[in-house]
Amino acid sequence: MNGPEPAASRLSHAYILSGPAGAARRAAADRLAMSYVCTGENPPCGVCSGCRKAAAGIHPDIVRVGEDGKDVNVAAVRALRSDAYILPNEAPRKVYRIENAGSMNASAQNAMLKLLEDGPPYAAFLLLAESDGDLLPTVRSRCETLRLDRLAGEAPDPALVEQSRTLAGLLLTGGELERMEYCVGLEKLDREGLAALLDQTVERLREGLLASPDRKRALALTEHVKALRSALDFNVGPGHIAGWLCAGSMPGNPNKTR
Repeated sequence: MNGPEPAASRLSHAYILSGPAGAARRAAADRLAMSYVCTGENPPCGVCSGCRKAAAGIHPDIVRVGEDGKDVNVAAVRALRSDAYILPNEAPRKVYRIENAGSMNASAQNAMLKLLEDGPPYAAFLLLAESDGDLLPTVRSRCETLRLDRLAGEAPDPALVEQSRTLAGLLLTGGELERMEYCVGLEKLDREGLAALLDQTVERLREGLLASPDRKRALALTEHVKALRSALDFNVGPGHIAGWLCAGSMPGNPNKTR
């Protein structure tokens, strides 16, 4: 019988943290990096050796690239790629925190793309950029994007959070008719409003992921909503998104967008 799934393996292998440079972006990157090297049950636990070393900035498996503010060039990415095939010293994952990912030119990004596609399973990447639009679509498609557009400490709109909580609940456990009626109503939103709702819905689904009685379905629904949110960046209409959202949330059929 297999043991429990390592906590660090529940995270994506790559995240883009987009938003203004500052405390909010640094805090998000710090927390993610700590989560990767955490050996506690619910990362980041804050008390294990990995978390304590990460907090002190001395963890050997958290590697910073571009911390000096210089552009991240193709030579730096190739050096990173070589280092990535060296096993972690002590943590379950080896984390590469690319501080100025938006500075990478096309050659550097293509070198990074190969690593995102074919890198070792223990390697994880945090790409920090002012805007995820600074990165090639091929790079973005292989990462989860966390947009940190709000000022540090600024809370999201409470009404939007409540709406996203309702939508997440309906997707997970609501009746078919309830889901359909709610999703039809989303067609009235403009693209920006629907994008904001889906961003928050992904957050609500993530928050409840570990507590869900059907974690596999909850994870599939999270990926489905993320994919639909990304489609809005390519001028897909809200009506199409609403229809796909409803269709892909049917029991036994998450993530299906036909």
